[in-house]
Amino acid sequence: MAGDAAFRRYAEDQQSKDLLRLITCGSVDDGKSTLIGRLLLDTGSVPEDVVRAAQRDSERWGTNGDQLDVALLVDGLQSEREQGITIDVAHRYFDTARRKFILADTPGHEQYTRNMATAASTATAAVLLLDASRGLQPQTLRHACIARLMGVRQFVVAVNKMDLVGHDPAVFERIVAATRAALARLPAHQAHFVPMAARSGENVVRRSAAMPWYAGPALLELLESLDASEPEAPELRLPVQYVARPDEHFRGYAGTITGGRLQVGDNVVALPSGVRSRVVSIGTAQGEREQAAAGEAVMVTLADQVDIGRGQVLAHLAAPPSVGTRFEAEVVWMAPQPLVAGGSLEFKFAHRYVAGSAARVVHRVDVTDLGNRPAATLGLNDVGRCEFVLAEAVAFDSYDEHRATGSFVIIDRVTRQTLGAGMVRSASQGRLVAAPEQVTRTQRAAQKHQRPAVVWLEGLSGSGKSTIAAALDRALFERGHHAYLLDGDGLRQGLNRDLGFAPAERRENLRRAAEVARLMADAGLLVIAAFISPLRADREMVRAIVGPELVEVHVDAPLAECERRDPKGHYRRARAGALRDFTGVDAPYEPPDSPDLRLDTLQLDVTGAVERLLRHLESTGRLAAAR
Repeated sequence: MAGDAAFRRYAEDQQSKDLLRLITCGSVDDGKSTLIGRLLLDTGSVPEDVVRAAQRDSERWGTNGDQLDVALLVDGLQSEREQGITIDVAHRYFDTARRKFILADTPGHEQYTRNMATAASTATAAVLLLDASRGLQPQTLRHACIARLMGVRQFVVAVNKMDLVGHDPAVFERIVAATRAALARLPAHQAHFVPMAARSGENVVRRSAAMPWYAGPALLELLESLDASEPEAPELRLPVQYVARPDEHFRGYAGTITGGRLQVGDNVVALPSGVRSRVVSIGTAQGEREQAAAGEAVMVTLADQVDIGRGQVLAHLAAPPSVGTRFEAEVVWMAPQPLVAGGSLEFKFAHRYVAGSAARVVHRVDVTDLGNRPAATLGLNDVGRCEFVLAEAVAFDSYDEHRATGSFVIIDRVTRQTLGAGMVRSASQGRLVAAPEQVTRTQRAAQKHQRPAVVWLEGLSGSGKSTIAAALDRALFERGHHAYLLDGDGLRQGLNRDLGFAPAERRENLRRAAEVARLMADAGLLVIAAFISPLRADREMVRAIVGPELVEVHVDAPLAECERRDPKGHYRRARAGALRDFTGVDAPYEPPDSPDLRLDTLQLDVTGAVERLLRHLESTGRLAAAR
């Protein structure tokens, strides 16, 4: 009975303590594993048999002579012990009289940056280690930047190995000043500084007499004083993970609530579809409940038999997330191949996968000083801001407001490998569906008895694109359909008159044209566009912007035939050297591998080409019967 009472007292004591989730980060060899081992050892959190095993291992792999190498208390992999570095993320649990801790020891080596980013995504505070003998390192700042992007607002900067610099206060002050100046570039955060020597335990758990000039608390005292509360998302977010249909009479929507509260009787909307209904029941593992809160897994039934699929997000009508296809995000790029604008990618938002691409790289973070630098690409372990476009609309929030619906993973569409992690910062202007009541593109198109489409005619100059485009526009008009011919020359004289003909400006010309075409498709129109579109990367960008409404048509004719036609005299001028970087002459043309339709204008006249286009639009259900 006495044992039962003691156990109850222990359980009550544990329940009364709050929990702080920590991450240790910084450059390789700055002493993260040693620090954690010291914390565990000096707080009595390591069983005696583990200490004895670590003592034996110290004789074989240790770096501290005959003394216990406390880093071996946490470096669990044999490869880590042999190399003396941390590879995996080791989670350790310990507590003090005031608080419980979950501490993630993350690898400092640049090769394992993705492991560090993963651990930071669940942390509330970060211990940022620096080697006093080496000072501030680029990897230290990279880790600080990633941790802040992942939502960490509290940093304890532990200037380690002070024994190697003779416990010199001037060294500590120089490092503090340099670190403060660099961290000042990060968004709102708190930073505390402590000098220490983790190997000997100086200023780790207890204050050290070797540094009497330091009047502040030891590291553990600082950790006990930090705010352990997790940021709460007040608005309801329930990403649908699974739709349960055991029979024709039951339809349930399962998922974990990531923000706010849900109650029976609540009016909710599923986004991005905009479907509305009312909550009838909330099922949990403990049975049906009247309400549930963030962190709970639930099965929800609704009053209406509505079509809500996996990946939709349930929210209250009064506070929905943003919905759109375009947004800006901070990205941690984790792949050897660079992130470039226009590449075909896949994005995972909660439980939804959608195709898309980077429209542009806004900037890259320079990890030497945490400043932003102009960039066209992001390389391995780079951090930067990008603008992305998706093939379909998704529901999302700013990461600072809702971590679960504001984060995403970038995936290689072929290998299925993770390429990067992103945190949404803002939806690009004009791309939000602000209210579920807004008229949709489907409704606008139905009013016109057609499905929206962007017929994108591409091919060499002189292949017949513009002629076929004009004839298709006329044919659709005569059939009673609502179409619009997007004229490249007209765009050059108006919207794009600030652009020249350098490769980057040509790409921007196509990007703007694709954006205009997408907006017209949103209005329910059949859009016809004729652009050379010479590069595969450019066409991938167009497809990412326009989305599933794109009908890619290759207007194909041999270069010799296009030169013979030369309707605008461009080839003649290019051959004479008066027109530089002309496609087909001194600039490349990459024929599309698999367009939706190919029109051979050596074999087809204009009438035949238009007939084939009309048949294709009819067969794909984009045109209703002519009125």
